[in-house]
Amino acid sequence: MRLSHFLAGVSAVGLAIPVAAQTAPPAAQTQAPAPTETLREAMVKAYNTNPDLTAERANLRASDEEVPIARSRGLPGVNSTAGYNERLYDSDDSGVSAPRSGTVGVNLSVPVYSGGAVRNSVRAAQTRVEAGRAGLRSVEAQLFTDVVSAYMDVIRDEAIVRLNQQNVRVLEVNLQATQDRFEVGDLTRTDVAQSEARLALAQSQLRGAEASLIGSRENYIRVVGTPPGVLAPPPELPNLPAGPDQAVGVALEENPALDAAEKARDASAYDVRVARAGRLPQVSVGVGGDYYNRFGSVGRAGQLAGLANDGFATTAGVNLSLPLFQGGRPAAQVRQAQARQSAAIEQVTSTERGVIAQTRSAYAVWQSALRVIESSKLAVSANRLSLEGVRAENSVGTRTILDILNAEQELLNSQVQLVTAERDAYVAGFAVLAAMGRAEAQDLGLDGGPLYDPVANYDRVRNSLSDWRDGPAPEPQATRTTDTPAQTPVVSGPIDPVDPR
Repeated sequence: MRLSHFLAGVSAVGLAIPVAAQTAPPAAQTQAPAPTETLREAMVKAYNTNPDLTAERANLRASDEEVPIARSRGLPGVNSTAGYNERLYDSDDSGVSAPRSGTVGVNLSVPVYSGGAVRNSVRAAQTRVEAGRAGLRSVEAQLFTDVVSAYMDVIRDEAIVRLNQQNVRVLEVNLQATQDRFEVGDLTRTDVAQSEARLALAQSQLRGAEASLIGSRENYIRVVGTPPGVLAPPPELPNLPAGPDQAVGVALEENPALDAAEKARDASAYDVRVARAGRLPQVSVGVGGDYYNRFGSVGRAGQLAGLANDGFATTAGVNLSLPLFQGGRPAAQVRQAQARQSAAIEQVTSTERGVIAQTRSAYAVWQSALRVIESSKLAVSANRLSLEGVRAENSVGTRTILDILNAEQELLNSQVQLVTAERDAYVAGFAVLAAMGRAEAQDLGLDGGPLYDPVANYDRVRNSLSDWRDGPAPEPQATRTTDTPAQTPVVSGPIDPVDPR
């Protein structure tokens, strides 16, 4: 099953804490508002409007132009010349030559042999275009990984804010109850102080959680281009690998960054051949034609000598250039190209190492987060039971107020750990798919219009012979975010319907 299948709908699987709406009132609701945005919709927005991706597409179009530029060096060249000369003074003037003349000419030059420089330059350019396409795939995968991360960060931080809001409300009730019992002599001033201190700590934790939520929402705007609405729980990730070896095997075959490095290595081999062509002969054929006019300035002596006031002249010839000595420049250029080829070869190995490490690390984080989810769920359940027990024991005098406050804090910590682990597991799972080369636009099957075709521009320009066929004037493709409102930490929806507090 492709990723497009998992993004086609919204699964019930996701973060256990319901999503939140930024514009909803802060009071807890009995039912979560309907989602207004899904992960698929966020990806479509980013795919169509993210400036990093649109800039990479422009870079690829620039690489496409290297092919006709390289090919033009082996094509005929035509140029025209025009000139006018007026002789002002000549001490040796015999009266035969004309004092003024004008010429208009056309010259055609056809390269016949260039030592393979043109052929190898074209191949190098074509290979770099392929590397650019792989690089574009890599940027797409990274963008979608960033979208998933930003999306899950908002969901996580909204849940943490709601949990901290619930904790503050509970501690406010605890403080009021403690003060009432202090007034009747059932508790001491120390119990009241402990409740006040814990409430102040909870309020500071809430402020920190709210700041983190604002940061996550602003980062969402940066990546996606619009503020987050009510985010739907993410669907399940399909076809995750059974083990790290399987993930690495797929990544070594399909990872776009590794593909781009291999194409760059292949292109560098053609560069060496281009450099070697600098020591080989160059042969070209030239044909020229000129029209001259002396503007009636040919005198009698010149006419008797056979000079005409106007006429035509044509030339044709073969030019051979055979380098004999160039001061060591060709050899230096070859060695330079070989060194760059060596660097490109090593870059493939470096990229391969990075892909392996990235894939294994993402898989390990994903597996670790899954284990943390399991243990956190047990911890939340146990802490709820513990809190109920501590409260019951306090009512009969066997537990102190501090015991209740500690139980409250432990429950909150386990709940925060749970939602954080769920976010980490989802992001790491998607990172595994991205490292395997299975998180690109084509894999996701995104809606929202046709996908960008990197081959269309290449097919349009590769055989272009016109010197006047400019492209359209550059216009901004990505959307700006200057008009988006400053984000707030307002959340809505139920806090935790099974919380015993």
